[in-house]
Amino acid sequence: MKENLISMYQRSFREHMMDIALSDYHSKKDYTYGDLARHIRKIHIMYGIMGIRKGDKIALGARNNPQWVTVYIATITYGAVIVPILQNFSPEDTRSIIAHSDAKILFTNASIFKAMGSTPAGGVEAVIETDNCNALYTSDSFDFEAIKKEITGRFAAQYYTGFGPDDVQYDIPDPDSLMTISYTSGTSGFSKGVMLSVRNISVVVQFAIDHKMHFPGSRTLAILPLAHAYGCAFDMLTPLATGSTITMLGKMPTPAVLMEALKAVRPHLVCTVPLIVEKLLKKNVFPILEKQPVKFLTKVPGIRKIVWSAIRRKLLDAFGGCMIEMNMGGAALSHEADELLHKIKFPYTIGYGMTECAPLISYAWHDDYLQGSCGRLLPWMEARLEPVDGGSASEGEICVKGENVMLGYYKNPEATAAVIDADGWLHTGDVGRICDPFRTVYLCGRCKSMILTANGQNIYPEEIESKLNECECVAESLVVEEDGRLVALVYPNLDEVRKNNWSFAHLKEVMERNLQKLNLKVASYEKISAIRLCAEEFEKTPKQSIRRYLYPRKARLLTVL
Repeated sequence: MKENLISMYQRSFREHMMDIALSDYHSKKDYTYGDLARHIRKIHIMYGIMGIRKGDKIALGARNNPQWVTVYIATITYGAVIVPILQNFSPEDTRSIIAHSDAKILFTNASIFKAMGSTPAGGVEAVIETDNCNALYTSDSFDFEAIKKEITGRFAAQYYTGFGPDDVQYDIPDPDSLMTISYTSGTSGFSKGVMLSVRNISVVVQFAIDHKMHFPGSRTLAILPLAHAYGCAFDMLTPLATGSTITMLGKMPTPAVLMEALKAVRPHLVCTVPLIVEKLLKKNVFPILEKQPVKFLTKVPGIRKIVWSAIRRKLLDAFGGCMIEMNMGGAALSHEADELLHKIKFPYTIGYGMTECAPLISYAWHDDYLQGSCGRLLPWMEARLEPVDGGSASEGEICVKGENVMLGYYKNPEATAAVIDADGWLHTGDVGRICDPFRTVYLCGRCKSMILTANGQNIYPEEIESKLNECECVAESLVVEEDGRLVALVYPNLDEVRKNNWSFAHLKEVMERNLQKLNLKVASYEKISAIRLCAEEFEKTPKQSIRRYLYPRKARLLTVL
């Protein structure tokens, strides 16, 4: 660790007091680093009045906005432990997380608190509205209106000549002290609280700064939920340590909303998940490539390069025209999208990580990125491959060690021991290869999703699904095993069905053709016996990975259009 994260913020806020730190895209309100530092100080005063001590837990469950960021940074610079909660967790899960984390204060929106039954969970003593700092609930020991007046009075008395750079002072914590507990719903469906230390997060932020993901004056558009480790690290924690400007999208990133915001914000770095990029390409690029004369010109040597260059420029302009790199993670990119981005020399890279590693394990700058990989192991990380039954000698479960590996799961030693062995290796659950000389990581699939056939063959459903998702009228798919056979659950592209006025019988014919084409592309032991149409999209995690453990049990089959 080169520098403690909290000292990074102390320095950054002092140096950039007049620069824009946070911007709300829809309200058009901007907050300078000075504004942020002042609001942080007021929250510190509030914590002191309410008896919050270092190490106490503060839960934060609300939508992305500048106030969300302020509460998060105020909590970690105070020395308390932040517990970010994804706003799309169910009310039951949210209550369970709050109680399990031992949170003393909950910051949330009124609508989320109402959905929770307007009653606190666990030992929460106050529920505070993030948007206006009003109390939604307090225990009998607090008069929150009186507390707010006391905050105003203390701040005015302490900083009667103004709040300047020298007033930004934070106690620098022990690097190995707990900073955040991040609850994630994994493939088991059971949420575990990932304990991340100051050191865990500091080394990842420093790595991002060293690789110039953000720099003073750079811009980013926060598309992903900041409560998720990926969005938190690269759309919030790193930019604030460099003097960048973060614009909060604050809405679901539909293609229309996203394209409008990208053009307005003109970000230098775009952090996203493959699903969003694939939707944008399907809507804005692939239809152009299917039209004549473009389709013909892409097959003509010499002219082909001109076409690819034009598409690259068009795509860069669509992302605001200033983008230096698109950083994707959280899931695999489709082969079709990967091929196109590679052909046009688009500045994209695909990283690999997990919340338990704060969250990065491997990454490569786009100029060094090798197609099909997940970048290179972080410089300080050790890695080894644990053999899997039936696997080849070159692949295995990826196990890692490093300064960014979590402390463990909160109040769950059994779950911790299940993933961190006696020698300190974190077992990721991902099967892959690590190739020299650059320690490049290639993923094959998940241990838990891997299907082991009766004859000992390993089948990675993700690889089959990637091919099936490129077939006609397939929106998304999931390969499962039923009675020793492979079956594909498919959610069809209903917009395409309606556009072409297809009958249900015709849709089934299309899927039968898809089945035949797919089985020509896969190994003999990977052939699919049937495609079953689903009536609704598959349920997903916040990072847009399908919750595989729910299927096929939860699948609702389509029987009529």
